[in-house]
Amino acid sequence: MGVQSVEKQFWLDRWAEQRIGFHLPDINPHLRRHWDALGVPPGGRVLVPLCGKSLDMLWLRERGYEVLGIELSGIAVKDFERENALALEWSRNGEFACAQAPKLTLLQGDFFHLEKRQTGELAAVYDRAALVALPGDMRRRYVQHLSRLMTPGAAGLLVSMDYPQEAMDGPPFSVGADEVRALYQDAFHVHLLETVDVLRTNPRFGEKGIESMLEQVWSLRRR
Repeated sequence: MGVQSVEKQFWLDRWAEQRIGFHLPDINPHLRRHWDALGVPPGGRVLVPLCGKSLDMLWLRERGYEVLGIELSGIAVKDFERENALALEWSRNGEFACAQAPKLTLLQGDFFHLEKRQTGELAAVYDRAALVALPGDMRRRYVQHLSRLMTPGAAGLLVSMDYPQEAMDGPPFSVGADEVRALYQDAFHVHLLETVDVLRTNPRFGEKGIESMLEQVWSLRRR
């Protein structure tokens, strides 16, 4: 079984066992604080890779954007539909199961199999938990595939984490500023917007012996 197959099974198991501590029960504060500054055109399509059942998608939709979420787990998509009382219409889009509501499309399947003909023109990407969910050997593939999907000039908001990797097994994995720049700079203009001390608001990480953990918020612009 290849690395990607192992990684896929890991996440399918996490959802099946409901070990989803990465899911936030509210809108991400970085999204609220920084999204407007990106200047994403009203009504533009926003890609949310590895979206889980993130409420951030509903926030973006309420702001008038067309949201395209990609998620491996069918459990996550069904939970999102049920917990938010959505009446999604189900169909097929290539190898993806496709669930739709006004200004919201969820494709259930492998992000790495997503093609531009399925995404259409993307105005932006919002990545709160995709890059940091992937081990090092997959992160470069992820960014390369993302860059192929993004339209020149498209914006992005990325949240990464930086902590001593030896202090905790990922995910979330540590992806420091140097790695973020190395991964994205060939295809994107990259700018650090904010650095936040996570330990102040998440003492559970400190209880694991982690002495430093930062969240870094980045703006992206496809070259």
